[in-house]
Amino acid sequence: MFEPPLALASLSGAADAEWALAAADHAGAAMLGGIALDDPTRRAARALVARDRTEFLPPDPLAFIDEQLAAVADAEAAIRPGINVRSTTVEPIRTAAGICADYNAIVEINAHCRQAELCAVGCGERLLADSDRLAEYVAAAKAAPAVSVKVRAGVAGVDLVAVAERIEAAGAGAIHIDAMDSVAVVGDVAAATDLFVIANNGVRDADSVTEYLGYGADAVSVGRPSRDPDGPVLRRVADAVTTHTPEPSR
Repeated sequence: MFEPPLALASLSGAADAEWALAAADHAGAAMLGGIALDDPTRRAARALVARDRTEFLPPDPLAFIDEQLAAVADAEAAIRPGINVRSTTVEPIRTAAGICADYNAIVEINAHCRQAELCAVGCGERLLADSDRLAEYVAAAKAAPAVSVKVRAGVAGVDLVAVAERIEAAGAGAIHIDAMDSVAVVGDVAAATDLFVIANNGVRDADSVTEYLGYGADAVSVGRPSRDPDGPVLRRVADAVTTHTPEPSR
């Protein structure tokens, strides 16, 4: 899906084309966003901004996606872009996927955010308990060259392996797992599916890279350290994935 097997994970209100290009020498992919696509998610994003979080709230989110992906493409950087999106409705996801198709970009459906405002409108990790709707989103996104779903491990009442199997059946090619304190779930998902598994949470050095790849992850991702592209953490992780790239198995 991308090489080297290191992704830059989306950072609310910060992960734009400029951010991706700054670290393009280290990573194989960059998930821009997240982007609130429809009115309910945009209202939730505005509420988050009101309590001092950062969010992307352009006047036209779909035009913003096109603009950002074009900026990465125009730079001819050796990094594959993706867009992390939130929506309560299917059609904006379908449209975003079509834009991604123009740039060989990954569309990443956000089933990860746990902020109360987003969960209240049925987004983020709330989607993990509504696998039918999540599968519908995945199916709508299949116009994109690749569909990923960003998920969170350890959500009460959620069988993440069952969710992974459901999204794979719907057409997803990748799952981006924030492992939290459940690192072994990466191995469970890798064993149960043919999804490209991106492991996230605590990826800071060679030991963490080796642990996740050892569990069967195909790639790892970093979030906050990506804000410092010349910093020691991103450099350590980039060096580690080059050294410990697993043999292709699927």
